[in-house]
Amino acid sequence: MVEPTPVQAIAVTGGKGGVGKTNVSVNLAVAMADIGKRVLVLDADLGLANIDVVLGLHPEYDLSHVLRGERALEEVVIEGPSGIRIVPAASGLRHMAELSEAEHAGLIRAFSDLSNDLDVLIVDTAAGISDTVISFSRAVHELIVVVCDEPASITDAYALIKLLNREYGVSRFRILANMTRSAQEGRDLYRKMCRVTDRYLDVMLSYIGSIPFDESLRKAVRSQKPVVQAYPRSRSAQTLKNLAKKADNWPVPEGASGHLQFFVEQLVQYSSRKEEM
Repeated sequence: MVEPTPVQAIAVTGGKGGVGKTNVSVNLAVAMADIGKRVLVLDADLGLANIDVVLGLHPEYDLSHVLRGERALEEVVIEGPSGIRIVPAASGLRHMAELSEAEHAGLIRAFSDLSNDLDVLIVDTAAGISDTVISFSRAVHELIVVVCDEPASITDAYALIKLLNREYGVSRFRILANMTRSAQEGRDLYRKMCRVTDRYLDVMLSYIGSIPFDESLRKAVRSQKPVVQAYPRSRSAQTLKNLAKKADNWPVPEGASGHLQFFVEQLVQYSSRKEEM
């Protein structure tokens, strides 16, 4: 039996909708694939799945078919730009809280089978602080919080960080400023977040950059293409490529926690505990 290889599991979240999480997820995935990483994207926005729409793809099956035992995981995975693989969202992942032990084992095994051909898992979460968002955010190794410089975005991002920290002990968050008018605006936004978290929470925020407001990104979205491919020399594309290089240097957990089945085990165990409460 081949030992599973460590997989970097990264969630992209933000609290508020409309801050650009899906664009960040897709472009980060493509940029990491372009530097040689084998990338799987899990669309975890279960109520309003849109990665397939953003990329102009038309999946026939999704994760719900795997959970119901109707399809194997490899049968629902579709290929996207630069060879990234995508698991389309299910329409009712709350069923995960009701899985039998056999179903738990089957789902973990399904993801584990992919891990021998995978370096990075990127999870595009839903907006808000639902149980599903929390469970995905707790299961990954790295958590990117996308924030825009407007009150609702900052407030909702703080609420998510506060909940994950106080209720579940998550202490490390990577802050990505989006749609900024200057690099300084991004740094100022990060400082705003730090002033509040330093005062009330025991967390460590790290700043991973800012994505500029860029008309090229809007054009890429309209054409259903990643900006890193459609407009590779644009400011937003350059920033996202740099982010991919940074993420490539983030430490990958060793031992059991670095294996992809650990991610799914964490996810399933958390969901099961929530159901028992």
